[in-house]
Amino acid sequence: MKTNLIYLTLLLLLLSSCTIFTKRNDKAVDFPLILERDTLTILTVNSSTSYFIYRDQPMGYHYDMIREFCRHHGLVPEIIVAPGTASLMRMLLEGVGDVIAYHVPVTREGRDSVTYCGLQQINHQVLVQRAMREDTLVDDVTALIGKRVTVTAGSRYHQRLIHLNEELGGGILIDAAASDTIVPEDLIRMVSRGEITYTVADDDLARLNQTYFRNLHTDLPISFDQRSSWAVRNDTPVLADSLNSWFASKSEEPVFLRIMKRYFEETKGFYEEDRFSYSEILGPGMISPFDIYFRQQSERLGLDWRLLAAVAYQESTFRTEESSWAGAVGLMGLMPATAASLGVTGDQLYDPEHNIRAGAQYLKQLISLFSSVEDQEEQIKLALAAYNGGIGHISDARALAEKYDADKNVWEGNVERFVQLKRLEQYYTDPVCRNGYFRGDETINYVREVTARWEQYRQRVKE
Repeated sequence: MKTNLIYLTLLLLLLSSCTIFTKRNDKAVDFPLILERDTLTILTVNSSTSYFIYRDQPMGYHYDMIREFCRHHGLVPEIIVAPGTASLMRMLLEGVGDVIAYHVPVTREGRDSVTYCGLQQINHQVLVQRAMREDTLVDDVTALIGKRVTVTAGSRYHQRLIHLNEELGGGILIDAAASDTIVPEDLIRMVSRGEITYTVADDDLARLNQTYFRNLHTDLPISFDQRSSWAVRNDTPVLADSLNSWFASKSEEPVFLRIMKRYFEETKGFYEEDRFSYSEILGPGMISPFDIYFRQQSERLGLDWRLLAAVAYQESTFRTEESSWAGAVGLMGLMPATAASLGVTGDQLYDPEHNIRAGAQYLKQLISLFSSVEDQEEQIKLALAAYNGGIGHISDARALAEKYDADKNVWEGNVERFVQLKRLEQYYTDPVCRNGYFRGDETINYVREVTARWEQYRQRVKE
């Protein structure tokens, strides 16, 4: 009897210690101890609105917001990219991360396991259509009867169109595109180019793409509003309260508005009507008012000065005060972190001589990075792609090219092709890729336009 009592006492002590340990674990994941460890672990997915790498810098609307929260509290943001949206909740509940920084749909069932907090949005789906002078806009969903609308097969947009078609009694011509070869942003671009007439997208994705394609109309909703939010586990109430209070205090402040503007208002890239040429003003033999600096760097680094001029034109159209939506600054479109690594900081970024010197040095480094490529023209094309999109994505594209029996040392039709394919999940999640999702259109156009302009400069202006 005495022995049984001892065993019972030991068992109670063991259970007691387990309970205490569990409670300590619960505490360990909430905000006070997150502050102690100095790191907030963030779950998200790769997309053009949440998180991506561009010019070797992490970016994205949701990323920028959570980074500002971390900065406010002196925390280091640690990003963990989930393999897909379906994995986010599971990874959060398993303790892989502290917070989901992505627009998770708010549901009654979800409240049993998570607390919705932080960045909260009202989303709905919209019709994306072109708005050129010759186009007739659809301003009511009933006008879609007899019209062809293209969406990705099996997507929520496809499901919504099916339901809308049933609500209208039929008549919408639904064109379902294969989702393994095309993504919603491809369809939006096709609408802009007039290759298809209509598609459907979430309103935030549609607004973001309007900054790339100015001829789009996205004001017609075709679904009810759906609330979405970031989320934390129910056992981290202090973290939830901290996120809510931060957003409540910052929603009207410049930092919040600046991030909104960056992704949903600022034009991404230049349009032909924005461009300006100095050639008629400066006369023969000159490209820009900064030719002396391009020539200086040409002599110092052994680069064609006309190539440097072509890069500067593409980056800034020779505007010294230019700053892109991504933060690239000055004539050569340098990211501040890249410029700092080359010894150029602060106001020097806007000084033509310093900016051109750093930009030329960076391009030279990139060309050297591809020194194993025998063809010099291919070296330059790969370097230009890395200058625009970042070294990481071009390294990924070369790894994919090698894996799928293409030539990793040739840009056109080879590395270029895999830069484009990195927008598709089956490619950017491939084990050989380290930098995730990439919207490659800009980089492909960049290489094409810079090399074409370089050739024009070579034809017009002799060394």
